[in-house]
Amino acid sequence: QTSHETTGGWASAPDGPYAWGYCHRKEQGSPGSYCSPSPQWPCAPGRRYYGRGPMQLSYNYNYGPAGRAIGVDLLNNPDQVERDPVIAFKTAIWYWMTPQPPKPSAHDVITGKWVPSPADRAAGRVPGYGVITNI
Repeated sequence: QTSHETTGGWASAPDGPYAWGYCHRKEQGSPGSYCSPSPQWPCAPGRRYYGRGPMQLSYNYNYGPAGRAIGVDLLNNPDQVERDPVIAFKTAIWYWMTPQPPKPSAHDVITGKWVPSPADRAAGRVPGYGVITNI
């Protein structure tokens, strides 16, 4: 589920593009700052919140609460997700386990704890890989 963000593979790679595991610690290309105005999770001057880590944590509104949950100031130090593998995997576990309304957590979906509403079902959002990918 996570290797699509971090793979070092290419379209014709042996065993497919996603078989090459965690090759990238940060978003490839020319990522933006991913700063969204937020009074609760304000962006620090000069900091960028592009995708980092095995689940490619991005945006200040994810770095802030993830950092609070693991006891690290990631709003002022987002590069720690890229530099420290323990912090990187802690943020990935936080993202996997934490619901972000209106989205459930990926964990709740895969374990059957999440029950889709009638609106979810009407939109085709049912438990499984598709919903987890959307999360």
